[in-house]
Amino acid sequence: MVNILCIGDVVGSVGLQFLRAKLPPLKKAKAIDLVVCNGENAADGNGVTRASVEHLLDSGVDVVTTGNHSFRRKESYDLYDEAPTLLRPANYPPAAPGRGLCVVDLGRTQVAVINLMGTVYLESLRCPFETLDTLLKTPGLPRLCVVDFHAEATGEKRAMGFFADGKVTALFGTHTHVQTSDETILPHSTGYITDAGMTGVTASVLGVKPELIIHKLTTKLPTRFDLAKGPCHMGCVLFTADERTGLCTGVERMRIL
Repeated sequence: MVNILCIGDVVGSVGLQFLRAKLPPLKKAKAIDLVVCNGENAADGNGVTRASVEHLLDSGVDVVTTGNHSFRRKESYDLYDEAPTLLRPANYPPAAPGRGLCVVDLGRTQVAVINLMGTVYLESLRCPFETLDTLLKTPGLPRLCVVDFHAEATGEKRAMGFFADGKVTALFGTHTHVQTSDETILPHSTGYITDAGMTGVTASVLGVKPELIIHKLTTKLPTRFDLAKGPCHMGCVLFTADERTGLCTGVERMRIL
């Protein structure tokens, strides 16, 4: 069996520090073989930087996925081409830096990780459903395959889950920063959760100081979003899979305090 931990959006330096404190003991306690983490908000002010990606990898993350903030910082463009386990959504145009698929060698087996982005209320990218079908035809793709579907609409995520059922090991949603309670193994043995949640300050609105979000929503005026401070949590989900079949055999939703 292979244990794969998928972590929701890490928000800012406070989220990075919390992940570094909590991930190593969790990996040991749960005998985790692979860690996939969405890091598109890991740099203060959104996006990724070399420092934020290195922090995640040095803390025990194996693959860093992203989403609609992938290219927020121009200085990160070269990093996407340099770092083999830093992904951007595969349905971006081919001209965009980086890649949306990587394969991690665990020694006894390999695991493919795919990053996709939804198109409902987000960028008008290539259809993620068609993109997934194309990627799954990649020659030599391992049986074990995990998908981070970074999407806004719950319906689109649910639809993608059933579309991918039986084709991939597990699919976890990211982007909304709010962990859902619908973790399950779908009818054809694909592990699923609509959103893994976030890693950041608990008393916040998606990691931001609540008063700033309230000001924005009540006045409609431009507002600088500063990150909240205080006690944190890490939203994540653990998928257990059979390496012979590539199918999911267990799913555990976790909120680490």
